Amino acid sequence: MDARHPNTLAIERLYAALDAADAETMVSLYAPDATFEDPAFGELHGSEVAAMWRMLCAQAKDLDVTVSDVEADDQTGTARWVATYTFSATGRPVENRIRARFRFHDGLIADHRDEFSMLRWSRQALGPVALVLGSNPLGRALLRRRARSRLPA
Repeated sequence: MDARHPNTLAIERLYAALDAADAETMVSLYAPDATFEDPAFGELHGSEVAAMWRMLCAQAKDLDVTVSDVEADDQTGTARWVATYTFSATGRPVENRIRARFRFHDGLIADHRDEFSMLRWSRQALGPVALVLGSNPLGRALLRRRARSRLPA
């Protein structure tokens, strides 16, 4: 019998589904009115969260996801995860190291916050242009606007 907390298992299932590019399993783990936030997309709500995962999984050609340090209780959880992939817009390889925080409600993810270095990510994904875009608030806002514009309506 597995004595791990159900929310720990939910976090592990989330990243296994991402590794398999299985957006529908990912979406099923979120509350309908969930909130997600990261440096690339900013804050997303409800259907925007599902749209983001569906878009990212559809574009995932060589995505490899590993998760570690997963901990959770009835209300909160944390994890560290690494996404390795080729950024489709530039063809450049990316290894993004992310710290995730979760809040749960009725066994579903109600709030998910990812933290990572936008400067480190942009240097890998964009190359030299990252010095301008990833290192200042205006550039980060431009990158976020571009990421959000790719979400289906």
